[in-house]
Amino acid sequence: MLDVALILTLSYLAGSIPTSILAGRLLRGIDIRRHGSGNAGATNTFRVLGWKAGLAVAAIDVAKGFLAVLLIARIRISGGPGAAAVLIQPPSLLPVLAGCAAILGHIFPVFARFRGGKGVGTGAGAMFALHPAVAGCCLFVFVVTALLTGYVSLSSILASITLPVSYLVITALQGEPFDAAWIVFTWCVAAAIVYMHRKNIRRLFRGTESRFEKLRVFRRRLDGGRPEA
Repeated sequence: MLDVALILTLSYLAGSIPTSILAGRLLRGIDIRRHGSGNAGATNTFRVLGWKAGLAVAAIDVAKGFLAVLLIARIRISGGPGAAAVLIQPPSLLPVLAGCAAILGHIFPVFARFRGGKGVGTGAGAMFALHPAVAGCCLFVFVVTALLTGYVSLSSILASITLPVSYLVITALQGEPFDAAWIVFTWCVAAAIVYMHRKNIRRLFRGTESRFEKLRVFRRRLDGGRPEA
C-alpha cells in the first residue's frame, strides 16, 4: 500500500512541475497564462517565449511522463519487489497508473493552483515509456497533421484519438489478447486530451484558431498547386 501511494504521489508531483510557468517567470518575469492562448503548455511557450524556450519546455514535459513510468513506477520501499503487486493486478498496471498520475499533475498542477497544460507532452512521454509502437503511431499522426495544417491543437486532438485505435490495431496484428485496463486507459487519456482542447475545437469550427504557418511545409492551394502567399 505504501509503495503504491508513494508512486502515485511522486508521479503526480513530477507532472505538477509547471515547466512553462517557470520558463515565463525566469525568462520574462511573466505568468505565461496571461499571454498568448493563456495555456500553460509548450505550444503557448513557443508562441510567447520563442522556439528555444518552447523546445525546452516540451522536452521537460515529455520527460515528466517518461520518467514517471520508467523510474518512479519501480520504486519499492516495503515488502520487496512484489509488494505493490498485492494491490495492483496485474503488476504491469502500476506503470500505467503512474503515467495517469503524471498526466493529471500536468493538467492540474498543485504548484500552480491546479491550472496547468493540456496533458499532451506528458502523455506522450508516458506512452513512449509504456508502448513505443503506439506512441510512434500517435507521433506520426501529430507530425503529418502539423505539417499539413499548421494547427498544433488539431494535431494533438487527432494524435490522441489515434491512441486507443492504434493500441487495438497493433495488439490485433501481434495476435495478443486485448487488455481491458489498457483499453480503458487509452480511451480515458484520449477523452481527457480532447476535452482539454474543447475551446480549440470551437475555434477550429469557427475558423479563428491560431496556427503556426512555419509548420505548414505542404502549403499548396488545391486549385492549381501554387504556393500560398
